[in-house]
Amino acid sequence: MRSQRTSLIAIFVILIFLLGVALINSNSLGDFGITLLSGLFQGMLLFLVAAGMSIVFGLMDVLNMAQGSYFMVGAYVAFDVQHTGGLIDLTNIIPDPNFRFVVAVLAAVLVGAAFGYVLERFLLRSLYSRPIFQLVLTFGVSLVALELVKFIWTTTPYSWTELFGVRESFFELFGQRFSTYRLFVVGMGIALIVAIGLLLQRSRIGIIIRAGVEDREMVQALGIHVRSVFTLVFTLGCAIAAFGGAVAAPFLGASTTLGSGFLLQAIAVVVLGGMGSYAGTAVGSVLVGLAIAVAQDTAIGTSFAALPSITPMLLLVLVLLVRPSGLFGNSR
Repeated sequence: MRSQRTSLIAIFVILIFLLGVALINSNSLGDFGITLLSGLFQGMLLFLVAAGMSIVFGLMDVLNMAQGSYFMVGAYVAFDVQHTGGLIDLTNIIPDPNFRFVVAVLAAVLVGAAFGYVLERFLLRSLYSRPIFQLVLTFGVSLVALELVKFIWTTTPYSWTELFGVRESFFELFGQRFSTYRLFVVGMGIALIVAIGLLLQRSRIGIIIRAGVEDREMVQALGIHVRSVFTLVFTLGCAIAAFGGAVAAPFLGASTTLGSGFLLQAIAVVVLGGMGSYAGTAVGSVLVGLAIAVAQDTAIGTSFAALPSITPMLLLVLVLLVRPSGLFGNSR
């Protein structure tokens, strides 16, 4: 109880500090709203990368260094399906850009899930007892994925040009225009947080996953094929990351730097929230996203251009000084 109280106090202090700095930096409520929405937007994208990483680590003790690559691949697949002239040109078959975007997201999820299944089933399965080899393998897979993306789509960044309903609409609040798509991504992230939480807490597979986190041998003794559960969880984690890349692409485009950038921030989120803690990952994503948005505003007009990129690590260090196991983590 004492450790939980310490975590809640730390979360409250960080939130108050970030919101206070955001208010100081803002010239109006509209500017404050932009910072807040930007922070939630970045936080939800981070959650989509970190959630799968956290669940996989919690059940399998595997820190997947290729998770950012699935985010990157998801962005490229979605971009390719949506636009004319790609490897998969569906503009004539599906002329409606709104429906084509749904197909693009589904395609990205399927590709991410397929690659995740292959990685776990044929490469990782024999290395569960060798954590260093797991890190080396998944890091190597991320490098291979990067080179494949460069070979297929070149190194030229792609900007999303095909507009569709929610991407081209705006709404006004406090005299400022806000992109509806940012709100859409925030909503999708919150919906996914709730959906995965219900899956882990209320479903049979969720009970098995949580039991496997606590005592893998006991679950195996009950006749449950843990290896199949491992494969399912790993595949789900990679599919979620690819989904994140797909929904981020209309705003961020598709580039070869997406994977590494989001991977480092996602690792900070997972460690900050507590290794293997789903609730910690959700809270950590929001905190890191808000911190990055506030740092971006603070760095405007100053010589601290690198502040947003180092902010996740600074926040991580501060939290670990108070809670060495993370906000919701246990000593492992």
